Amino acid sequence: MPPLLREWLNALGRRRLLLTLAIAVVLLVVSPTLKANASDSFDRVLLDGLHQRIPAWLGQLLLVVYQASGIHVTAVLVLAVLGFLAFKRFWPDLVCVVAGTGGILVIVDRLLKPWFDRPRPDASLLELSGRSFPSGHAAGSVVFYFMSCTLLAAHYPRLRRPLFLLSSLWVALVWLSTLYCRAHWPTDILAGAAVGYVWLSFCLAGFTVWERHHPTSSSIHG
Repeated sequence: MPPLLREWLNALGRRRLLLTLAIAVVLLVVSPTLKANASDSFDRVLLDGLHQRIPAWLGQLLLVVYQASGIHVTAVLVLAVLGFLAFKRFWPDLVCVVAGTGGILVIVDRLLKPWFDRPRPDASLLELSGRSFPSGHAAGSVVFYFMSCTLLAAHYPRLRRPLFLLSSLWVALVWLSTLYCRAHWPTDILAGAAVGYVWLSFCLAGFTVWERHHPTSSSIHG
């Protein structure tokens, strides 16, 4: 095994490697049942129950959140982060964000969604296209927001807590809005979050190895 690959696997850690394997096995096992959304299925019961319990005023807010978390607004945020990193000359961080956000789009939209080919929930509140599993909103939000927080907090440690707190609240709202709009089934969100976490871990492990060989003012541990 090449030394750099061994170092990258060590940085990733046994726990994350096992988690990646477990996620892959679960996805393969459940894939044959993803299109069967019967009236008593876990996904449908949870999705219908959510709509019954969310008041109208909160539902309107969640519609705004879902639209604000769409690809166009998110693209502006990504460009803003990349612009800041370029302005500060944090080049390894910039490459990591590009690889992370670009990579998760390819993984979800080009590989996983066509493979599983799961229809979106019926009675969606918005006009949507594309397949449902896994959720690109869930995967992308985990990768972009938590990667940005991790990299920025390495340069500005005092911002670590507020960055992660605000990002966690926003990501939770995005997931809830995705369910409320019936853009995805609950298991789409769970799978998207899991895939996003795995890809985030892979990218940060690679960044850690890079930092060891090209020390800068920041470092990523764990």
